[in-house]
Amino acid sequence: MNLHKTPPRPNRDNGYLRRFERVIEYIYDHLDEDIDLNTLAEVAALSPWHWHRVWQSLYGESIFSMVKRLRLHRAASDLAYTARPVSEIARRAGYSSSEAFGRSFKTAYRQSPSQYRVSRMRPNDDLNALITWKGHTDMYEVSIRDLPAERIASLPHKGSYMEIGRAFETLVGILVSRGLVAQILGMKAYYFSDPTHVAEEDLRSCAGAVVAEGFPIEAPLEAYESRGGRYAVLTHVGPYAELKAAYDWLYGHWLPQSGQTPADAPCIENYLNNPRDTAPSDLLTEVCLPLANEG
Repeated sequence: MNLHKTPPRPNRDNGYLRRFERVIEYIYDHLDEDIDLNTLAEVAALSPWHWHRVWQSLYGESIFSMVKRLRLHRAASDLAYTARPVSEIARRAGYSSSEAFGRSFKTAYRQSPSQYRVSRMRPNDDLNALITWKGHTDMYEVSIRDLPAERIASLPHKGSYMEIGRAFETLVGILVSRGLVAQILGMKAYYFSDPTHVAEEDLRSCAGAVVAEGFPIEAPLEAYESRGGRYAVLTHVGPYAELKAAYDWLYGHWLPQSGQTPADAPCIENYLNNPRDTAPSDLLTEVCLPLANEG
């Protein structure tokens, strides 16, 4: 995520961040429900007349835009990875009809829900079929790069990787409220658990901002230093909901035939643009798989 379009705000949070962290948690936990400003004002323990102005000034995005973005993100994942009927997905996304959902989804994802689902269909069990899945042998670019060790101001996340946005929303609020956005060199996620054998509720990851020496890392942020060295870097263009397919291709096709050995370090996602002002189909993400050093 590229935050450099957001001007720094030098004011401290004066207690607002903890209040807004409760709002973020409430939104993620109640996406299936009607979410109104008065209820969120109660969650934040702030005046219903004024709190949303503070929120929008801090995050640069209205509550309504955020909720819509998160619901459509989840809907894209449902379309790609589940057999849920479109009508059910539409209801989960807060739409009264499949038609209204279809119009909104197409505006954001540039395909109708049915077109999106068909274009993401793939074999489930046959690895050879997955490897030759139409378009997948040439849809990703992978390069081997030496990446430097980096100092990270991180916010831990435990649970579904699909919900690491919880940590990023809070991280962004902290950085903006402390007037530190202009000092951020990049936004990345670090994934410490293997989702193929760790229960979803126990998955460990963190949302991270790349910072220089001297950057003040104060609670609740934690200092983390990423591994420097060789990485296989896959460039993914499109919604975050499609990253699972990119990982499957990287691990199931590219790695076995590459002759490379993975290193004992976490995968990294490097976000090259901002989901708040970028269409999902135009999001750019680098998936960085650590590799053992040669020789």
